[in-house]
Amino acid sequence: MEELDPSLEEKHAPDLDSEQARLAYSIIQSLLEHTRVVSDLIALMAQTLDEDTSKALTQTPVWTAYLDSRRAMERTRADVEKFAEVMKQLSEE
Repeated sequence: MEELDPSLEEKHAPDLDSEQARLAYSIIQSLLEHTRVVSDLIALMAQTLDEDTSKALTQTPVWTAYLDSRRAMERTRADVEKFAEVMKQLSEE
């Protein structure tokens, strides 16, 4: 996600509806938690596969897409943490 110019953040922060922002944060947290659970399930399922099946699976475009998506979600987690910090600062003002 792109870094915003701090001067732009200051201009727009007071316009942020805190209830909507809390809702957005809650939704994002739920989606991230679901993604973590699904990743754990995929890892567990992968452990039950024999070596040949595992090797065949990891060489598919679907597996590559999964890994790309997982990396993107890790970056998203960092963005959510930044968002949570902004929300905390707004609630203190």
